[in-house]
Amino acid sequence: MKIVYQGSPGAYSHLAAKKIYTGCETIPCTTFEECFKICSEDEKFRTIIPVENSIAGRVADIQYLINKYKLQIYAEHFETITHNLMILPNTNIKDVKAVRSHTQAISQCQKIINLKKLEPIIAADTAGSAKYISENQIQNEAAIASELAAEIYKLKIIEKNIEDTKGNVTRFLIMGRKAEHPEFEKKNYITSCIFKVKNKPAALYKCLGGFATNNVNLSKLESFSDQNSFEQYLFICDIYGHIEDPKIQKSLEELGFHTVSLDILGVYEASSYRKI
Repeated sequence: MKIVYQGSPGAYSHLAAKKIYTGCETIPCTTFEECFKICSEDEKFRTIIPVENSIAGRVADIQYLINKYKLQIYAEHFETITHNLMILPNTNIKDVKAVRSHTQAISQCQKIINLKKLEPIIAADTAGSAKYISENQIQNEAAIASELAAEIYKLKIIEKNIEDTKGNVTRFLIMGRKAEHPEFEKKNYITSCIFKVKNKPAALYKCLGGFATNNVNLSKLESFSDQNSFEQYLFICDIYGHIEDPKIQKSLEELGFHTVSLDILGVYEASSYRKI
């Protein structure tokens, strides 16, 4: 099995992949769509995709790729994000005038940036910033990235855990082409689905009625427009429970009556990070 992720080696997706799939080959991709496309064409590949962050919210455009490729979700993983300030080993911190990183990392580390009076430079990703400084031997810039990135690109960390707010957590989904559902046991599960509501009054209310009737809890309900239209919407839904649970089956059956389309994206064990 091979794991594809978006970003340069040392990205937070790479870090999460190494924790989950120790010993597996990890392959960087330039874009999220490249990750989805590779996995949709070959069952030997899986991808680890960030979908939401506890501070910054959902990751842009992922919901459209989930709908386009309909990959199956095998697991979820919650990764604590710790940002680090790093420079070339022979750089004097007094010579550093700017800091380079992804826009979210820059926004999440404003205190130290302002304290050190550094000019922010927005880059495509965190690990790529570390790589850029290392390969070009830039003495007057620092990067904000992971400890793994510092290790890979041989940079010196001068400040650890520099994020303004602690408890910065990103939820990742592990996805692939083949449908694989775990057996229904006495464990906590998530069933994820995507559905399109009918363009009628109270359509969403009717869709959700079955969950209320059957005492089923939802952990996520996220909407996005369909095909550049503001008239029709799709929803990604995470349901607490296994699809083989009778009350989940009844809820999904009721949901199907009120939707244009309904696709199951996966059934998987809920992460121990969740306090269910």
